[in-house]
Amino acid sequence: MTSPASTTRFDAPFDGDLSADLAFALRLADAADRTAMARFDAPDLDVRLKADASHVTEADLATERAMRTMIEAERPGDGIFGEEYGSSGDTARQWILDPIDGTANYLKGIPMWSTLIALSIDGVPRVGVVSQPSIGRRWWGATRLGAWTNTPDGSARRLAVSAVDSIADSSVSFQSIGQWRDVGELEALERLTSSVWRDRGYGDAWPYMLLAEGRLEFVGEFGVKEYDLASHVAIITEAGGRVTSYAGDDSISDRSVVATNGILHEAFLDLLHPPAPTENPE
Repeated sequence: MTSPASTTRFDAPFDGDLSADLAFALRLADAADRTAMARFDAPDLDVRLKADASHVTEADLATERAMRTMIEAERPGDGIFGEEYGSSGDTARQWILDPIDGTANYLKGIPMWSTLIALSIDGVPRVGVVSQPSIGRRWWGATRLGAWTNTPDGSARRLAVSAVDSIADSSVSFQSIGQWRDVGELEALERLTSSVWRDRGYGDAWPYMLLAEGRLEFVGEFGVKEYDLASHVAIITEAGGRVTSYAGDDSISDRSVVATNGILHEAFLDLLHPPAPTENPE
């Protein structure tokens, strides 16, 4: 078991105070930034292939180790689920880590990569941090504490999804054509892109944060794992948006995601899943 499936909606009420957990998550991000940036664009970066043919670098491993060391020292009762070192400990309170989301960009010296940090409580992501140190950006949020990002003057700005209420006026990110083709959903992608104002494949964590900032209305993706999504759920939900699987379930374990500004969520799901045509009686 990697991360427990949620039995409640991601926007379900929560009575606890997550201030200390969010502060700790931000300190985890500080440590991750230092570790990952120390080897970014290094000419002698060690890069290897994992069993699934995806890349892993020495920085992926070192960054996750840095965060795990802090969690084990300061939150010894919490579980951990990371991309590189798997799961350990209790899943009721579980830190979900992707040390470098966008490893292909990282190893090429392209600055569009992030560290993803989440705290899931009883299967619901409640705290999220997305840190993109190569361009000096960070986003964070927690249930009842709002969603935020940093600004050039060093202050924090609260995030809110857009108020766009028409698919025809919406801007979307679909990650890649190949993802949709590989799961047999090219027709759905064609319906989507032909129905909206603007479509792009921004990739990795950035489009989810653009959604939380109110700059996009939809992000859809396949082949994603829990550590790819948990931080986004916490931030987008607190910004007023909604995140489900492609089927419409509140789950980060279905290997698919649809994230929207909330207003258009059901409309996008209906567009992606039209009713089957009825047969004409003879």
